[in-house]
Amino acid sequence: MATAVSADLKTYTAIIDGKPTGSAAAHVETQINPATGEPSALIAYSTVAEVDAAVASAARAFPGWSKTPVLQRSRIMFKFRELVEKHTDEFVALITEEHGKTLDEAKASFQRGLEAIEFACGAPSLMMGEGVESVGTNADSWTIRKPIGVCVGITPFNFPFMVPLWMFPIAIACGNTFVLKPSEKVPRCSLKLAALMTEAGLPNGVLNVVIGAKEVVDRLLSHPTVVAASFVGSSAVAKYIYTTAAAHGKRVQALGGAKNHSIIMPDAEMKSSVESVIASSYGCAGERCVATSMVVTVGEIGDPFVGELKKAADALNVGDGKEKGVTMGPLITGEHRKKVLSYIEAGEKEGAVLVRDGRKGAPENGNFIGPTLFDKVKPEMKIAREEIFGPVLSVVRANSLSEALDIVNKSEYGNAASIYTRSGQAAREFTENVQAGMLGINIGVPAPVAIFPFAGWKGSFYGDLHALGKDAVRFYTETKVVTQRWS
Repeated sequence: MATAVSADLKTYTAIIDGKPTGSAAAHVETQINPATGEPSALIAYSTVAEVDAAVASAARAFPGWSKTPVLQRSRIMFKFRELVEKHTDEFVALITEEHGKTLDEAKASFQRGLEAIEFACGAPSLMMGEGVESVGTNADSWTIRKPIGVCVGITPFNFPFMVPLWMFPIAIACGNTFVLKPSEKVPRCSLKLAALMTEAGLPNGVLNVVIGAKEVVDRLLSHPTVVAASFVGSSAVAKYIYTTAAAHGKRVQALGGAKNHSIIMPDAEMKSSVESVIASSYGCAGERCVATSMVVTVGEIGDPFVGELKKAADALNVGDGKEKGVTMGPLITGEHRKKVLSYIEAGEKEGAVLVRDGRKGAPENGNFIGPTLFDKVKPEMKIAREEIFGPVLSVVRANSLSEALDIVNKSEYGNAASIYTRSGQAAREFTENVQAGMLGINIGVPAPVAIFPFAGWKGSFYGDLHALGKDAVRFYTETKVVTQRWS
């Protein structure tokens, strides 16, 4: 029975075979605006039968779509990009409403998503094979890239627009069909993107969207028709996705969590380095896998750098991301806020120095925590080892670059790492020896543009081929090698 509140909210359902299901799902969740605590939509979870219907729709569409000339597939992707850009303001507002990002952060993530579509538009070149004439007497050899079938994408809450675009445009441009399972916390951007794909001319069934939690994920991972699964989320879930899908014979790319370090050398330029670290640590309220959560100061720069970090953190304006002048928004849910608060309490108990307490002064309505700063953190502390995924920055002191690198490399994660220095020698030593996949030199968020892979290492990635770049094209295609001889 509808309540007075739910009666005024729109219900969002899965998109299967090009159409909303209109499902009267047994399970419906109320989506809450994380900045206001107010309900914003009703989200109908897909049933297992609907998941099967989505996979079946994708399977029916695959033979025709895979044989569609790659130039025609690319034209649809160009049209899709045009439509997405036409709806820029709508998407930016929706990203802010769903996740809580500031409008500037939403615009930045929108642009990164657009870049992924642009990369997919290059499918005619990306699908090219290689050839060698006369590998033997009167014999030639060459390779052909072929689409692999029905692919699945499982995406996180922190980038409701960008991360789905890391997956389905590339897979579809390569000739595959796709079932997208966005985070049930933020599915509306994905549903809007699917509708625009249909408007761009994509045949029904090539892209389907289902909504739900573990039950839906498990069915997708075990479904015999699905051939590949892409995932972005926490490391614990990434490992589960990888082991479960691989056990069912599927190829997997599972991007996990992080504990990213920024090394501050004594010769670092103070003002720009502080600004960069602050943006990396507290941008998107710390809810991103390339956020700096650990700073390692080397030598005498420690005290002045921490002092400047405190001043810059004090200057951040925490509030509803849609409001002008706000520079940091809320966390995604009240439950996640409690988890982040528990880490602040753990840091205090373990003896770290709480330089700035984000529990004080943040707005009371919504899921807010202000920028939090710990100093003199030990590498063995909980706040130094575990991914917090919130606006909590920890500072560790080191006496040398060698010691700093040792601190970084002992982390179980290896997503991203940065160094701030004016020394080419220090930058080279860092690049050669740090154990992480995405590196920044005087850059706080070293996430590569879409033409390069998102290359996490160690516990930050499970699989062989990463998302984006040529890795993604290899992931979504299979290679045939042809050798011919004519007498």
